[in-house]
Amino acid sequence: MAKKSSVIKSETFIPPAPHSVGQTGLNLGMLTDLALKTLYFESYLSGRDLAKRMALPFPGVVDEVLEFLKREKLCEVRGASGRGGLSEALYEYVLTSKGRDMAREALERSQYAGPAPVPLTYYNKSVRVQGLKEVTIHQRQVRSALAHLVFSEETFEQIGPAANSGRSIFLFGYPGNGKTSIAEAIGSMLMEGDIYIPYAVEVEGQVIKVFDDVNHQLAEKKPQRGVDARWLKVRRPFIVVGGELTLEGLDLVYNPNNKFYEAPFQMKANGGIFLIDDFGRQQVRPEVLLNRWIVPLEKRIDFLTLHTGRKFEIPFEILIVFSTNLEPQELVDEAFLRRIRHKIEVKDPSWDEYAEIFRRMADAKKIPFNEQSLAYLIREHYIKAKRPPRACHPRDLLDQIIDIARYLSVPPTMSQELIDRAAASYFVDL
Repeated sequence: MAKKSSVIKSETFIPPAPHSVGQTGLNLGMLTDLALKTLYFESYLSGRDLAKRMALPFPGVVDEVLEFLKREKLCEVRGASGRGGLSEALYEYVLTSKGRDMAREALERSQYAGPAPVPLTYYNKSVRVQGLKEVTIHQRQVRSALAHLVFSEETFEQIGPAANSGRSIFLFGYPGNGKTSIAEAIGSMLMEGDIYIPYAVEVEGQVIKVFDDVNHQLAEKKPQRGVDARWLKVRRPFIVVGGELTLEGLDLVYNPNNKFYEAPFQMKANGGIFLIDDFGRQQVRPEVLLNRWIVPLEKRIDFLTLHTGRKFEIPFEILIVFSTNLEPQELVDEAFLRRIRHKIEVKDPSWDEYAEIFRRMADAKKIPFNEQSLAYLIREHYIKAKRPPRACHPRDLLDQIIDIARYLSVPPTMSQELIDRAAASYFVDL
């Protein structure tokens, strides 16, 4: 058997295509099972098409697997595909009766029949090489990414260092002041680089599906020549969960029917950002959820458990962002906050900041801005009502004005009448 080669390059991670079964990091038994299941589902395939489905090169890898299957009388050549030449890659292969029996046995162990997985050791090395510690953002980038938002200078100056930490951020403050927008802006700055992730990972013969077309955005449709096709080049992940998050969602999800695993959120987010929005609103108690993060935040590693009870380690190379509308002291204790690198309070806007937000929103919605009308709004519906301003109010109130104006068949303006009606239908005194 050929000596296994490392998939890690010195500076940039580019997984090289394997040239032998040994260089895949997988044993011949797993590759044989995968080929049997793929042929079983497809009835027959050319060698080239089988290699494409397994995401492995035909010469040196898939041809060796097919040679073994033929030798064991598990498959046979049906003929050539007729697409030119007499290359073995164009021969069409079909399972024998014995091969179909073996395929059914393999399917009882696992229904997985996608691209060949990569070994856990390869995956762990790739995550450590491609972590956010390699990414640095500067003041000019922060200004540019947040140019569409209005915050105090104090908040601006906290965001850049927090993003550069690549570790953890705790965003807190009243709802509607832009916490999620800040997290998304951080994501836009850090997602400019691309990383390689495997379609699936193998752990002790078990398959864990990592790639998720909902949470991962492909940076290129086809792998470059010489690159291992089992790896996909994606934008740095930015995964958001909210009140639906459960403790079970942070461990491997085993499908008892298909008999393979789905990676948890934090594994899919490796190399990127994991935003827990609306923290404290989850069905699980905050302290239970926080205890789950103590080891990953301190040690930069996480432990997952197979259904067999076997635990294994993966890197935790994630910028994790907790965003909450609740008071921190209601959610966490001092010991946990100590483990969070950066705490940023997103405060209510000042009146000057509120006016700037209103001006921008009016311009975006093509409503003529009127400074006297804004002063009326602030005096009558904020100061007299003892109501604090929120950054989301200008957008929402202007939307109310548009809705009311459309109903009245009049142009949307910042008239006192429309402002009063918008405020009456928007604000609720609690």
